[in-house]
Amino acid sequence: MENLQFTFLNNATPFLLVLVSKRRLLCSAFLLLLISCTSSPLDRRQVVIFSEAEMVQQGENLYRQIQQEEEISTDSRNTQYVQCVADHVIAALDERQRVNYFWEITVFESEQANAFALPGGKIGVYSGLLSVAQNQHQLAAVMAHEVGHVLANHSNERASQSTIRNIGVAAAQTLGISNSTLKALDLGTQFGLFLPFSRIQESEADSLGVFLMANAGFDPMESITLWQNMNAISGSRSPELISTHPSPRSRIAELRSLMSSALQLQQTATSKGLNPDCLTYI
Repeated sequence: MENLQFTFLNNATPFLLVLVSKRRLLCSAFLLLLISCTSSPLDRRQVVIFSEAEMVQQGENLYRQIQQEEEISTDSRNTQYVQCVADHVIAALDERQRVNYFWEITVFESEQANAFALPGGKIGVYSGLLSVAQNQHQLAAVMAHEVGHVLANHSNERASQSTIRNIGVAAAQTLGISNSTLKALDLGTQFGLFLPFSRIQESEADSLGVFLMANAGFDPMESITLWQNMNAISGSRSPELISTHPSPRSRIAELRSLMSSALQLQQTATSKGLNPDCLTYI
């Protein structure tokens, strides 16, 4: 009888370990959701699981890597122009946003019309953008949009979503869910949850950006012209339903809906003497 009892417990051990592992995994995912809820500047609920210090360090590391891998522009006039626009945008931030990050701008020599901002205040602008953003106001629209991503903690949110998604898939595998169901789960998390959040993040960055550029004294109407320019060079696009970005038409319509408030902010900024005068040499 004692031998039979020992045999039973010995055979049950793997099952018990798996059961404990399942519970721990599921509890971990649940606890992440419980302790990590916050809100974006536009009061949208977010789940972020990484500290600001961690994200700042990751932003710093990635920025240095990009600086080593990409060609940095040696055109001092373009660099001064981009720095001028960035200085005005950054000056429009509140004191905490200005001093908490060490803002840094690099112009990269590339034909692509793009820019980025990383956690911690690291901004990159590709020289090809300067032929699409045709004046200081349009360049400010792009840079303020990218800064908006930083202010809204979008990088942390994306990284957290990815981590939680991986935990969910691991939990499903541990629970013995079939491969076909796992594939459906994986596809569902991409197209049913995370890509819509990406579109929301872009819209939030547009809203934050247009108000930020207006607070700096730039003309917010030029943000609409900018995206019209972007649309003209974009070529064919994926349908908005499965795109990580709003369609140009949706983006422009949303900006128009914000324009009355943005123009009032610009008028207030202008009355305070905020009149950016950054000259482009393109």
